[in-house]
Amino acid sequence: EGMRFPPIPPISKNQIDKAGELLVDFTYGITPITAARFEKLMEASEVLSQWRACHAYPINTFQSTLRTKVRSYPEALVAQRLKRLPTIVNKLHLYPRMKLTTMQDIGGVRAILKTLKDALTLATVYRNTSRFEHNLEKENDYITNPKPDGYRGIHFVYRYKNKMVPGYDGLLLELQIRTKLQHAWATAVETMGTILGQALKSKQGSKEWLKFFALTSSAFAHIEKTPLIPGYQHLSKKETFKAVTKDVEELKVLNRMKNYTVAIEEINKKDKSYYYHLIVLNSMETPIKVQIKSYSRDNLRQATKEYAEFEERASKGEEIESVLVSAGPLKLLRKAYPNYFLDVDVFIGVVNNIISESKANL
Repeated sequence: EGMRFPPIPPISKNQIDKAGELLVDFTYGITPITAARFEKLMEASEVLSQWRACHAYPINTFQSTLRTKVRSYPEALVAQRLKRLPTIVNKLHLYPRMKLTTMQDIGGVRAILKTLKDALTLATVYRNTSRFEHNLEKENDYITNPKPDGYRGIHFVYRYKNKMVPGYDGLLLELQIRTKLQHAWATAVETMGTILGQALKSKQGSKEWLKFFALTSSAFAHIEKTPLIPGYQHLSKKETFKAVTKDVEELKVLNRMKNYTVAIEEINKKDKSYYYHLIVLNSMETPIKVQIKSYSRDNLRQATKEYAEFEERASKGEEIESVLVSAGPLKLLRKAYPNYFLDVDVFIGVVNNIISESKANL
């Protein structure tokens, strides 16, 4: 009965975990590559692809259940995704004690709700569903206990169980519930991380951006009247709004963010034969001037050379900022966050309201 669906690979959990270790070692280690190792590596990649593909059917059934549950909520959005292969390997690298078979978010579904009340109600529905046959393994409530980087949302991890297709029983899946505001924040982090080529959501990258996002999230928590972000709990709403205003003015973050997202929208309309795009912001000019130079896939040397020239000018004190982005990550950003442009606009709009309120209180 279940064989019409991609079955769980007929290999042991031990072999699946070993494949994960080998891929991490190859990607981040210093082991030299030999012909024999290369063959092993190709096998490991195939195992990882199969393991990931197994999660597609369970995630589909989860997604349709979720769609049914959110029907009664206004403006609710549902999305599903399988974690990208490089992201899986990177996560194993970041958490050395994690194994490929215990990674709980290879398959994920997400519900975005208009209000906090809706999000909390939906979470309660999932907590109290006795007829839900999947086993709830654990719950992380990052609204009550936000992450230090500012991430907020509720995550449920389930172990899949389905009498009709028992081949998938035991696979781990993650359900995320966020408010529109929490989602706008997460999209802004993801978008800036992609543009700047920094893993901001893995707490890696520019200190100024990381601090700005954590602080802004605490301001959003004040708006939603939920627990504040660690490190900013001592600040009142007024002080938090004031600190956000100061950050925005000193770092021109909103201007930079707006210009970067506009640049990406422009890039998405460009001829597909261009693969690399050099975005240059000149913050001396008001409004900030944006320049985009595009290069074909085989013209990486030229792109890198010009990028280095702009970097050199910036290091000598010129107020310009340049990033070189390639089409791959931008395409994935679009796939993971189809409305990223609108979401970032929502984020910018809320931050602008925070600034107006802060200035009105002076």
